[in-house]
Amino acid sequence: MTSDFPPRPRPDTAEHRRLADSADASAPWRRWGPYVAGRQWGTVREDYSADGNAWDSFPFDHAYARAYRWGEDGLGAVCDRFGFVNLGLALWNTRDPILKERLFGLTNAEGNHGEDVKEHFWALDCTPTHSWMQWLYRYPQAEYPYDQLRRENAARGRDDREFELADTGVLDENRFFDVLVSYAKAGPDDLLMTVSATNHGPDPAPLELIPQLWLRNTWSWGRDERRTSIEPVALEDGLGLTAVRLPHEHLGEIHLAAEGAPEVMFCENETNRLKLYGGGMNAARYTKDGINDHVVHGARDVVTRRGGTKVGFRYTFAAVAPGETVTVRLRMQPTPPDATTFDAGYDGVLADRRAEADAFYATVIHPGLDAGDTHVARRAYAGLLWGKQLYRYDVEQWLEGDPAEPAPAPARRQPGARNLHWQHLSLADVISMPDEWEYPWFAAWDTAFHTIPLAHVDPAFAKEQLVLMCREWAMHPNGQLPAYEWDFGDVNPPVHAWAAWHVYRIDGYRDREFLVRIFTKLLLNFSWWVNRQDAAGSNLFEGGFLGMDNIGLFNRSAPLPPGFRLEQSDATSWMAFYSQQMFKIALELSRFDSAWDDTATKFLEHFLSIARAMSSFGSRNISLWHEQDGFYYDVLVEPDGRAHPMRVRSMVGLLPLLGATEVPSWLEEECPGVGERLRWLQKRRPGLVGPLLTEQTGDGEAGAGQRRLLSMVDPDRLRRILERMFDPEEFLSPYGIRSLSKAYTDPVEFEFNGTRTSIEYEPGESRTGMFGGNSNWRGPVWFPVNVLLADKLRTYGRHFGDTFQIEIPTGSGNLRTLVEAADLVDGGLTALFRPVDGRRPSDGDRIEASDDPLWSEHPTFCEFFDGDTGEGLGATHQTGWTALVAHLLNPRLPPDPRRQGWG
Repeated sequence: MTSDFPPRPRPDTAEHRRLADSADASAPWRRWGPYVAGRQWGTVREDYSADGNAWDSFPFDHAYARAYRWGEDGLGAVCDRFGFVNLGLALWNTRDPILKERLFGLTNAEGNHGEDVKEHFWALDCTPTHSWMQWLYRYPQAEYPYDQLRRENAARGRDDREFELADTGVLDENRFFDVLVSYAKAGPDDLLMTVSATNHGPDPAPLELIPQLWLRNTWSWGRDERRTSIEPVALEDGLGLTAVRLPHEHLGEIHLAAEGAPEVMFCENETNRLKLYGGGMNAARYTKDGINDHVVHGARDVVTRRGGTKVGFRYTFAAVAPGETVTVRLRMQPTPPDATTFDAGYDGVLADRRAEADAFYATVIHPGLDAGDTHVARRAYAGLLWGKQLYRYDVEQWLEGDPAEPAPAPARRQPGARNLHWQHLSLADVISMPDEWEYPWFAAWDTAFHTIPLAHVDPAFAKEQLVLMCREWAMHPNGQLPAYEWDFGDVNPPVHAWAAWHVYRIDGYRDREFLVRIFTKLLLNFSWWVNRQDAAGSNLFEGGFLGMDNIGLFNRSAPLPPGFRLEQSDATSWMAFYSQQMFKIALELSRFDSAWDDTATKFLEHFLSIARAMSSFGSRNISLWHEQDGFYYDVLVEPDGRAHPMRVRSMVGLLPLLGATEVPSWLEEECPGVGERLRWLQKRRPGLVGPLLTEQTGDGEAGAGQRRLLSMVDPDRLRRILERMFDPEEFLSPYGIRSLSKAYTDPVEFEFNGTRTSIEYEPGESRTGMFGGNSNWRGPVWFPVNVLLADKLRTYGRHFGDTFQIEIPTGSGNLRTLVEAADLVDGGLTALFRPVDGRRPSDGDRIEASDDPLWSEHPTFCEFFDGDTGEGLGATHQTGWTALVAHLLNPRLPPDPRRQGWG
C-alpha cells in the first residue's frame, strides 16, 4: 500500500487564503456573488403554458411588469446564494420606452439563426470568492431600437447574417455610455458597489443611473406567505447619504446606503395584472413596474416612499459632457451606515481588492504569456466566474402548479410532456452556466468542460459542480444525468469522468475523497448507459443527439420507425472513452485500497469488449468501420437486418480517437491484483486484449520497460483517420478541427424510409431549422471536442513517440509527431484570440473587429467558430466551454507525486 503524498502548498495570496477558508458552498465569502441570471424570462422554469412555448409564455415585454416564479434577472446584478435579496442596476437615457433593467435579445422564433442577445456587455474581472468583480455595459444614447431589431431579423433568412445592434446606427460616432459596475467586499457581508458611466460620444447626453435592491417574490404562490419589506431609514443630518433597511429572517439585518441624496422610490415585486392582461386584480397597489412608470412616464401614484419589496435610488445627470465620467457609490452591510461608510476607507477597499485580484491571477496565469494572451485568459476566467448563476427549479412543484395560481393545463401531465419523468429534480444551487443570456440554464456536458479552467482558479467549486450533477436531487433514480431544462431526459456525452480526472490532476492529485464521491455516483450513470443505450446488447451504442445537434442527416433525438435502430459511432466511442476514464479513476483508488481492484478490472474488460465490437463487427455482423473510406460511420439497421452506413465524414467518425489511455508502468507494482487479472486475460483471452498496444522500451517483466496503450483504434486505422483529419480540404482549418468535412460543399443525399434528406458543409451559422436553427455542427469548429481530440493525440504521441509520424497538412510531406499534432490543434484554438493584422479572427466582421480600442479591447467568447474564417458564432458570451482557452494558454499542472503518472 502506498502512503499518502504530502499536500502541495497553495500560493499565498489574499484570495487564495479566502479560498482556503471557503471550500464549502455555504462559506461566508461565497454568500454573495453574481448569481443573478442574465435572463429569466423565456425559460422553461417560468413557462406554465399548455403548449410548452417558453418564449411566448413569458416574453421580454412582460418582464418589467411581471413577477418571476423561480429567479430574477438584472444588469450587472448580484444576490445571495439563495436568491432572496438582489442588487443590480437600471438605466435610462431619457429616450427609451422602458427602463433598461435587463438585457434584450430575440427569441428563438424571432432570430434568423435562433435566439440572440442584442446588447454589448463584458465581464471584465472577477475573483473566485467574488471579493472583486467588474462588469461593463455599453448603453446607446439614442432610443434603443427594439422594433427595428425584431423587424429586420424577421425579414432575413438563414442564408443571411444576423442584423445586430451596431447595424442600426445607434452606436455610430461612439454615441454611447460605457457603464462600469464594480463590486468589492470589505467583508463577507459588506459589499461596496460603484457605478461609473463615461460618455464616449461627441455631444453632451442625459443619463439616469438607478441602482435597485429587491426581494425575489417568494410569497405570492401560496406555498410560503412569509415576507419582509425594505424600509426607509431616517438618518442624522450631515452624513451625506441615503439608506434603507431590510430585516431578513435568513440573511439577518441588511442596510443599503447610497451616497448623496438620490430620489428613493419603493414599489412591490408584484405583477401588474391590469397592465399585462387588461383585467383581474393586482395583489399590490405599487407593482413591479412602478419605478419604470415613474421614471419613464412621469407617473406619480405608482411608487411610494414608505417601503416595499423593491427600491430604486435615482441619480439624474442632465448632461454628461463628452469624455466625462459620472459615478455613484453604494454600500450594503449588516450595520447601519455612519460617517465612515463612504470615507477614505471605501476607496481603500476597492484599491486593495483590485490589487489582490492582480496578485491572484499573477500566480494563476503563466508569467511567460505575453500581454495579449494574459488579457484573454483573465477575461476568460472573469466570464466563467460571472457565469455562475443561481438555478432554482423544482419539477414536481412546477408540474403541480402553485396553490395561489390557476391550475396548469392538463396537457402538462400527459405522456410525453416536458420533464414529466424528472419530478425528483429539485435544484436551488449556484451552477456554472454556458452563457448568461442565451443559455441561462445548465447543460451537463457544458458544466463538465467548465470545470477544467475553473479548477485552475477554484478547484473546490469545480469539484462541487461535478458532484452536484450526480446528487440525488439532480441525477435520475435510474442513473441518468439531467441534460438541460428543455428536456432533462435527452442524452449528453458522458464526459464527467474525464473532467473529474483532470480536475483531480489540476488540484494536485490530492483529493481522493472527491474521486470516491464522483466515482461511486458515476457507477450508477455508467450502468444507465449500458442498460438503456445498447438495445441489441452488441456493445454498440445508440444515444440520441449527444450534444451535437444537427450533425446527422436527420434528428437523432427523434424516435426511429418501429424496428429501426441507429448504431452510433459517436455513442459507442463515448462509451469506450467513459470506460477508460472509469478504469483510470478506479486504478488510482486501487493504489491506496485494493478493494477497488475488481472495479478497475471491470472497466478494463468493459472497454476491451466495446473496442472489439467497434473494431470488428457490431450486431448482425455490421461494422461501423468502412474499410474503403478509412472512416467510422453511424449505421442505420432496418428490422430485417439490412444495414446502411451513413457515409458522411463528420466529427462522429473522429470520436473513436477518444478511446485511448495509457496503462501506467506502476500498475503491477502498486496494483498487483489488477496486474494479475491483465496477465490472465493476455494468456487466456488474447483476442480480447487486442486493443492493448505495447511499445518495448527495454528488458524486463510485464510493465517494466514497456509503454502500454489501451486503444480502440489500431495504428493502421489511426493513420487513415488522421489523414482525413489533417487534410485542409476535409477537417483541418486554421483554427482547429471542423465538425464536418469540407469535402461536402455539394450536398450529400440519403433516402430513409421514403424520405430524401441531405447534408452539406456549412462553415458558419446553421442553414437548417433543426434544433431551432441556433446551433450548427455541420462545419464550424467547436472548442470542447477539439480539446478532447488534442488531449488524446498527446496520449497517442506519448505512447508511440517519434516512431509514429503523420503529414501535416496531409500531402505536404511535412512529418510531425502526434504530440506536435496535438499542439497544432490547440494552437489553432488559441489563434482564434490572437490578432492578425490587428484583428482577432474570432471577431470576424462584427463591430468588435473595429480598430477603435473601445471595441478591440474586448474579446468575445462565442459558442462555436466559422470553419473557414474563425469568426465567432452562436451565443456570443459563451465564456463556458470556450473559457477552455485559458486552460490551453496556461496548461501548467502540479508535479505528479508519483514516479510516473498518467497522461
